[in-house]
Amino acid sequence: MPSDTPAPAPRPASWRVALPHSTAAVPIARALVRTALADIRAAADSDTAELLTAELVANAVEHTDGSGPIELVVELMPAGCQVEVHDHDPGPPGGLSALLPGSTPDLWQEHGRGLLLIRTLSSACGHRPTEHGKAVWFTLPATPTAPAPPATAPTARPRD
Repeated sequence: MPSDTPAPAPRPASWRVALPHSTAAVPIARALVRTALADIRAAADSDTAELLTAELVANAVEHTDGSGPIELVVELMPAGCQVEVHDHDPGPPGGLSALLPGSTPDLWQEHGRGLLLIRTLSSACGHRPTEHGKAVWFTLPATPTAPAPPATAPTARPRD
């Protein structure tokens, strides 16, 4: 018998977590992204999402003074996922949109490659102002999961 009550709305497919302003924020953020992506069937590439999230969070920790919060926002969408890192500094991240003409990151230096990785490995990236600073974000497309192989019966082994 049909019910007159509407079906419950699906639970939101997004997470928002405040992170400590320390290097401890990086593994916390990676774990949240890994957990969020494991929650959907056609998830974006978890390894890439973790790497790029770690880069964004590390940049927020390193390039802000710690007087304001850092937040991680993960949104799961049918077409993939979007990850944002919010901080209180309104200044745009240098080099996220594109390299300046004639500039190339020095591959031997410790710094300067994170935003290059984000630009290269994400399907889109950018930043936007927020009420309390900025959000730096990237998106990754969904990668369809392969169907599980059919179960096979164990084969009998001949006796010696």
